[in-house]
Amino acid sequence: MAKLIALYKQPANTEKFDAYYRDTHIPLAKTIPGLTNYEISTSSIATPEGQAPYYLIAMLSFDSLSAINEGLQSPQGQATAADLANFADAGVDLIFFDDEKV
Repeated sequence: MAKLIALYKQPANTEKFDAYYRDTHIPLAKTIPGLTNYEISTSSIATPEGQAPYYLIAMLSFDSLSAINEGLQSPQGQATAADLANFADAGVDLIFFDDEKV
């Protein structure tokens, strides 16, 4: 199993971000080939020191790192990546990794 984590920074307008993210970006991202699961954070994101610099975290699951890369290189993956400019005005950090249950 592998994960793609998207760490969205605090947007200028949270209501606009939320509406676009749920109505447009999630349905688009769910078309990425190889995607097996899609989860998002649902409350304030914190660290032991207090509030985190992120507004929303999305966790997308794939069978492998190669499946993530193939999915992102597909037309649907390219369209999803291009869509970030339409709503993630504060920026987004993307992280990919293999995970292991221990």
